[in-house]
Amino acid sequence: MTKLLKTPAGWPTILLPRAGVADTTDLDAAVAVGAFDGLRRAIRDLGAFAVVAAVGAARLRGRGGAGFPAVDKWRTARSVDAPRRYLVANGYGADPASQTDRMLLLQNPFAVIEGAAIAALAIDASEAIIAVRAEDVDVIARVAAAIGSATDAGFLGPDVLGSGHDIEMSVRPVQGAYMLGEETVLLKALAGKRGQPEQRPPHPAERGLDGMPTVVHNVQTLAALPWIIREGSEAFAAIGATDSPGTILVNVRTPTGDGVAEVPVGTTLRDIVKLGGKLPAGREIKAILVGGPSGGLLPAELLDTPYDFGPLRAAGAHVGSGSIVVVDDRADLVELVGVLTRFCSTEACGKSIPCRIGTRRLAEIVGRREAGLARPTDGRDAIDLAADIVASALCDHERLATLPLTSGMRYFGSEFEDARRPAPVRTEATHG
Repeated sequence: MTKLLKTPAGWPTILLPRAGVADTTDLDAAVAVGAFDGLRRAIRDLGAFAVVAAVGAARLRGRGGAGFPAVDKWRTARSVDAPRRYLVANGYGADPASQTDRMLLLQNPFAVIEGAAIAALAIDASEAIIAVRAEDVDVIARVAAAIGSATDAGFLGPDVLGSGHDIEMSVRPVQGAYMLGEETVLLKALAGKRGQPEQRPPHPAERGLDGMPTVVHNVQTLAALPWIIREGSEAFAAIGATDSPGTILVNVRTPTGDGVAEVPVGTTLRDIVKLGGKLPAGREIKAILVGGPSGGLLPAELLDTPYDFGPLRAAGAHVGSGSIVVVDDRADLVELVGVLTRFCSTEACGKSIPCRIGTRRLAEIVGRREAGLARPTDGRDAIDLAADIVASALCDHERLATLPLTSGMRYFGSEFEDARRPAPVRTEATHG
C-alpha cells in the first residue's frame, strides 16, 4: 500500500500540511488551521484581477506534468467573450503506478476545493468540476462529503461569502484509460464522448466544455492556490526552484517500498530517491524511471539532476505523473523498455496514424531484441521512427510514448546492443 513518506525537518509543506488527520472532511477542524482563509482574502481583499496578478507573480506552473504557467490559462479564458466558463480539476491520476493525486484528494480535499473556488473566481466561472476515477469510491465519497460541507458553510454555492459570485462544484467520476491525463481527452470523457485528443489550437481555455472557455488544472496546481493567496506571492516564489517555485508530490517506488512525498521543486533526484528507503543488501541503482510509463530512463550518474521541468527534459525525462521508479542492478532494461513501449502503444487512442502504427512498430523492434532476434538496422530504424512519431504528434502521449526506448538507447546502448538471447530451438516436431 502506498504510504506518505517522511521528509526532512524544514522542508515546506504546502499541499499536505494536515496529512494523517483522522477525518480530513471535518470542515471545522480544517477552518481552525486556515482552510478557506485564502478564499476569504481573495474575495474580501483582492478581487479577481488582483488574484490573477498574485498567481502570476508567484510563477505557479501546472503540476500535471507539462509545467505550463497557470496564470496564462486564466488570462486566455478571461479574454474570450463567452456567456459562461468552466473550471475543471483533473484528479483522475491516469498513471496506474502513481498515487500522488489520490493521496492529495484523500488527505487534503479542502485545499483542492478551495483552490478550485479561487480559480473559478479568477476566471469568472460559475461551475467547477473535480474529475476522479469512477472506480475509486473512497475518493469520490470523501470529496463529495467535503464539497457538501463547504457548500453548507457558504464557501460554495450561490453568492459565495457574500461576493455575488456563484460557484457550483461537483465531483464527477469518469471512466477511461491512460489518455485521460491529456486535458482535451478528459474534457471529451466529461462530455460523454470518445476519449481522443483534439487538435490545438484552439486550446480548452479558448473553447472547451460545451464550446465554452474551460481551464483545466491538475489538483496539485489548485491545492497550491490557497497558500499563495494566504501567505503571499513572494513567500511562494522563495520556495523551490527559481523558475518553478513551490512544492510537488512525488510517488517514489523502490524494490523495498512505495510512497508519496511532498518535495520542493528542484530537489535532486538523489535526495528524493533517499526518501524511498535503502535498496536490498548488495544491490546498486542501475536506472531510475522518471515520469511514469512514458517517462525517461536515467542512469545513476544523473541522480544529481534537479526534479524540475526544464532539467528533466534536458536529461531525457519529464515530470509527467510524478512517478519515480528505482531500478536496481538485477533488472533487464531491454525487457523493461519492452513493457513500457507496449503499454504506451496499447494505451494510444488510435486517432493519429503515426502514433497508432508507429508505436506498434517500436514495440515490435524491442520485442525482437528481447527475443535475441534483433536485426542490424533495428537501432537506426527505432531512432528514425521515434523522431517521425514525435514530429507528427497530436498530443503529449504521442510525443512521450517513444521516451522509454529513446532514453534507454541513449544511456544504456550497450545493453541493447548486447540483447542476444538464445533463439527458440527448432525441432522436427514443431517444424517438420
